[in-house]
Amino acid sequence: MTTVTSPLTGRAVGLAAVPDPVFSGAMVGPGTAVDPLREPSEAVAPLDGVIVSVHPHAFVVLDSAGHGVLTHLGIDTVQLKGEGFEVLVEKGDTVERGQPVIRWNPAAVEAAGKSPISPVIALEATAEALRDMAEDGDVHAGDKLFAWG
Repeated sequence: MTTVTSPLTGRAVGLAAVPDPVFSGAMVGPGTAVDPLREPSEAVAPLDGVIVSVHPHAFVVLDSAGHGVLTHLGIDTVQLKGEGFEVLVEKGDTVERGQPVIRWNPAAVEAAGKSPISPVIALEATAEALRDMAEDGDVHAGDKLFAWG
């Protein structure tokens, strides 16, 4: 069983609240989303593992059990071309749960006309594989979002 924790502090809102049909329809995979506090912060690793993909607006951590978790900071934030995001790790780095991965400002994302709501997705998982999903209520970085396995 893999526990996936929140990479951000804010409010768990569930995928249905994500203003993008690719995420809200779980086409990328099942999971949940966090509406972050509107202040500069660091997105942290949601589990122990290796960074297998990293962009200014998104990253994937793969754990030793082969579970890949995508954290996507905001919606359509790729259009910001990295502006307002600072990547703190490199592809191939080993990270521990809670380790800062990307520094960003959700308020600046919102001011640029993008939603800061951030999906946290279990890649290549079935919805049935996930349990104890956090889909509402306040969460702090490091709080459990769901169990996988």
